[in-house]
Formats: sequence, C-alpha cells, structure tokens
Amino acid sequence: MSYGLYLMTALAGALYVLSPGPAFLALFSLSATQGRPAGARFVSGHLIGDLFWTALAFAAIIGVNQLGPTLFDLLGLGCGLYLCYLGAKALMAREGAVAPVGANRPLMTGVLFGLTNPKAYPVSVAMFTALTASYASALSWDAAPFLLLAALVGFVIADIFLVWAAGLAPIRRFFLRHGLAVTRIVGVMFVAFGAKSLVDAGRGFASRA
Repeated sequence: MSYGLYLMTALAGALYVLSPGPAFLALFSLSATQGRPAGARFVSGHLIGDLFWTALAFAAIIGVNQLGPTLFDLLGLGCGLYLCYLGAKALMAREGAVAPVGANRPLMTGVLFGLTNPKAYPVSVAMFTALTASYASALSWDAAPFLLLAALVGFVIADIFLVWAAGLAPIRRFFLRHGLAVTRIVGVMFVAFGAKSLVDAGRGFASRA
C-alpha cells in the first residue's frame, strides 16, 4: 500500500478533529476554567467516539458496510436527545454559576459526547473520502486496521495541538471573561445539532413506515 494513503488518512484525521464544532468550543471553555488537564481528559474520552465513527466511515468507504439505516436513525435519536439536554443546561447557565460542559466529569463527558455527535459520521465519511479518493484502488477491508491506525495518529496530533492552544493565557482569559456568552453559544449549537439529528432520524423512520 502506498505511504501516501497513510499520510492522507492521518491528515484527514487531523483536519476532522480541528474542524470547529460543539466539541471544539466545549474543549476551550473547559480548559479555560479547569486547565489543560481537564481538557486533555475531555479529548481523551472524545477520542473513543472519533475512532468509533471513523471505523464506520471506513466501512462505508470500502463498501462493506452492511449496517441498516434503522441503526443510524436510532443513533440519531440518541444523539439528538443527549445534545438537546446538554444545550438546555448550557442555555440556563447564570452569571456567577457558569460551569462549562464536562466540568465535573471531563473524561466521561468526552466519551459520551464523542459517541453521540450527530455530525461525526457524515463529516468523517466526507473528510476521508475527499483526501483518499486518489488511492481508491488501495482501499480494502484488509487495509482498514492500518488506515484506522493512521487516522488515530492524526487524531492524537490534532488533540495535542488543541489542548496546548486551549491552555494559552490569552485564550483562557477570553473564555473566562466571556464565559457566560460562550457557554450559551455552545448551548445554542448543541440544541441546533440535536434538533437536526432528531428531524433527520424522524424522516428516516417516516420514509420506511
């Protein structure tokens, strides 16, 4: 297999992590109030979700994905409900009592958020397809474990960079100074993503009814 395929897979993994989204803001808010160790625990937990969705993405890209649409609709319902719950909590935050998502249990919150991120599957499919398209002939089920390992390398490198950036003094000051506003923005994003996930799942069930 071409080393270029490994390199593109690792790059796709890094870009996937670096793409701004709810988890991106959650990490920076958490690191601002709890420090880099809490942020590191959050992304470590989130990594489990990254690997899970990437494995499904590779299965779809390679063409051996035999999971029915019902499974993804059920996952969509779980994603939507969980994100709406997190968003509601963030929107109800008050001045002087701002607690970013994951402040109490950053590792477990990262795991749950990584596994219930509704955009993870389509984004990972799009990202890895775009950057590995020129190596389509080398994509096979036998190569999948090595591709997943290459993606993991990209994930880890990007996570290290984000945790480092989130702990920088100017960035921490910004998130601390505007903590309530950022928390509510994160809440709006959570609710929006959650609502879209619920709508998409509902349409999926309705189309097969």
